[in-house]
Amino acid sequence: MGDYLPVKGFETVSVYRSGGAVKLELNRPERMNALNKQLRIDLLAAVEQIGGDDEIRAVLLTGNGRAFSSGADLKDERNLTPDGHPDVYSVLTERYHPIITGLREMPKPVVAAVNGAAAGIGLSLALACDLVLAAESAYFLLAFVNIGLVPDGGSSLLVPSRVGFARAAEMALLGDRVGAARALDWGLINQVWPDAELAGRAEALCARFAAGPTGSYAGTKRQLNRWLYEQMAGQLEFEAQIQQERAGSADFAEGVAAFAEKREPRFTGS
Repeated sequence: MGDYLPVKGFETVSVYRSGGAVKLELNRPERMNALNKQLRIDLLAAVEQIGGDDEIRAVLLTGNGRAFSSGADLKDERNLTPDGHPDVYSVLTERYHPIITGLREMPKPVVAAVNGAAAGIGLSLALACDLVLAAESAYFLLAFVNIGLVPDGGSSLLVPSRVGFARAAEMALLGDRVGAARALDWGLINQVWPDAELAGRAEALCARFAAGPTGSYAGTKRQLNRWLYEQMAGQLEFEAQIQQERAGSADFAEGVAAFAEKREPRFTGS
């Protein structure tokens, strides 16, 4: 843990601090840090608190255990729409979108340290950060197509802004894993380190940011956001609308059933 000391955290998010640097650790290791309702609530509260605390000058986001985050927890309880389909629109717009935009617009540097899987919304969490460091064993995955869904959580914007259309389309349409070395070569992430070194390297980078010119970093983020992500709110809304359409599809129902039964899905295209 280095010089980071635990401070009051949340049920599913651990918080550590070292001077002006804060580490947020997703803490559902038994579920590979899959985001359920409680983790969504806790992470949003943590992002909002840290974003508004001027004494915190840099943030490190990572996961406890063998994954950064495996994405949304498919076993989590779901609210339903009046027609009986999962209400993914409300979850996206009320919980996930504020987390993603909170990280992206936070007026201080945010570093992601990706250990193991960063899949689905977990990939969005990592890419919403300013710099992404990964362990050699880490991998990145737009898993949505594998259960009949479409990219969400900003990934239809965050991925192509880093790697371009061709590679974004490959990730989104094939749903295959991209290993850390390949992700680095593509420009999806910034650095790759041996597994045993990742935590120390990420903490050192966060400490460097915490000792740096916070106002300069904030201004730089504003510039990059204006150039690359000025239409982010509209894209997030568009994603949520299409995802809600897919949530009512037969392919999504089959995808979730196949996942639960640990078998290959039999999609019909509906």
